Amino acid sequence: MIKNTLWSVYDWMFSTMWIIESTRNDDKVDIYRKMIWPEISGNVLELGPGFAASLKFLAHETTNDGSFHVDPNVIKSYTALEPNPFMYGRLQGNAEANGFNVSYDRLSYPSDKVHNTVSPKPNMVPFKIVRGTLDDAADIPKAVLAQAPYDSILTSFSLCTVRDPETALRNIQSLLKPGGTFYFIEHVRQPDPKDMTVVEDNGVDAVFWGKVQDWITPIWKIIGHGCHVNRRSGLTVAKIGGWKVVDYKSVRPAIDLQSRIMPLSFGKAVKADN
Repeated sequence: MIKNTLWSVYDWMFSTMWIIESTRNDDKVDIYRKMIWPEISGNVLELGPGFAASLKFLAHETTNDGSFHVDPNVIKSYTALEPNPFMYGRLQGNAEANGFNVSYDRLSYPSDKVHNTVSPKPNMVPFKIVRGTLDDAADIPKAVLAQAPYDSILTSFSLCTVRDPETALRNIQSLLKPGGTFYFIEHVRQPDPKDMTVVEDNGVDAVFWGKVQDWITPIWKIIGHGCHVNRRSGLTVAKIGGWKVVDYKSVRPAIDLQSRIMPLSFGKAVKADN
């Protein structure tokens, strides 16, 4: 009971901090996110969406009443797998603002605190909020399994917090249909100075800042709700195999101190056909 209460407080503290931090974060990375997010289509699963501010970069259309909503001809359904229930209010708000029909999975989140949802309109794309992770194949929520296989699965600053990135990626592959696409934008350890994926260098000293990332990770992951700033997520995606195509780029922003300890890898990986 005490452990659950403390964890709930930890979730609340992080979600409160994320209200401010996510805006700062989006201001720095949206220029890269919008390069790939419009390609997302079909039956979609997002791992760790947080407040899901990135929904605005999905394919949209202007409806007859003049509103600007996600395009149901492109996005057929959307499952948001988020472990922190204190994110749900803003997550739901962003989904509804983008024209989704929001519902909650009551099996994974049997709570009386579910927020009221708007009345669905014709052609609204279903959006289900599910509590859970992909840390263990045996614990993947039934609502996520029931909707599989997925055409598109995406992560946005989520692989830094999963228990084991390779396990999460294997589970992502298992949920993708053959030929389905995994889209990602993740902050990573500074890529090596000669890393060929780097398309924006900005004169950042990769060796020095990589060491800084290693030094601060033990403390950062406590403050940042499990966030590891020294994971090589892009490289991990490429190395696990099982993909037909892996295409990603890396950038070393030099906007401020934080950007130097949070370079980015972003791109996509297409699951093999067999």
